[in-house]
Amino acid sequence: MRNDDTPGLGDIAAALALLSRLPVRASHARGAAAAWAWPVAGAVLGALAGAVGLLALAVGLPPALAAGLALAMGPILTGGLHEDGLADTVDGLWGGWSRERRLEIMKDSHIGSYGVIALVLSLGLRWVALATLFQAGHVVAVMIGAAALSRLPMVVLSHRLPAARPGGLSARVGAPGGVTVGLAALAAVVIATPCLGLATAPALIVVAVTTLALGAIARAKIGGQTGDILGAAQQLGEIAVLITLAAAVG
Repeated sequence: MRNDDTPGLGDIAAALALLSRLPVRASHARGAAAAWAWPVAGAVLGALAGAVGLLALAVGLPPALAAGLALAMGPILTGGLHEDGLADTVDGLWGGWSRERRLEIMKDSHIGSYGVIALVLSLGLRWVALATLFQAGHVVAVMIGAAALSRLPMVVLSHRLPAARPGGLSARVGAPGGVTVGLAALAAVVIATPCLGLATAPALIVVAVTTLALGAIARAKIGGQTGDILGAAQQLGEIAVLITLAAAVG
């Protein structure tokens, strides 16, 4: 019999229920301990998006259009969860002059000019990178690898930084322990390596740099992390991976 403190398939269901709009029934009793499965959930979402891109290519659409459709599947599957986090993060961190005001802006459902610019750049950079990869014949595997690696920064930051807002999503989920972070890193690397090959190492390095930079900025400006910060970390991680891969094939 599986102990409640032991990672298992239930954690993957919990991760998908938390990070996507897929109709998955799950228990969240393990809380942050299930965060190791976030890269696994990312891989599932990447596979679904990649399948759309592959189908688009199969029916004769050009790589750029196929890449656009595959990219659009991301926010469809997640409800724009991470994109919303990126927009709120940029609006808050650069739109407020005090910690309290920044957190207030991040909680506001309205989007500002900083957030719009961030979303345009995020979608644009990922679209161009994916179009380059699709043109070179890399479709499903790169989307799986990028989706898995880009969920790892969320686990790392939720472990390393305190919750900046009591009662927020990250505070409710809790902080994963070091073992959970290690399992998440292992899951991300095990998934990404067969998908990305030798490009896994440089992709990980670039993701680590973007994660450290965002973490330092979040700590300095709001004293920790929020669900929005974690969403922004995913977006920056995915951009970093896709640009690294596109540079390698370009």
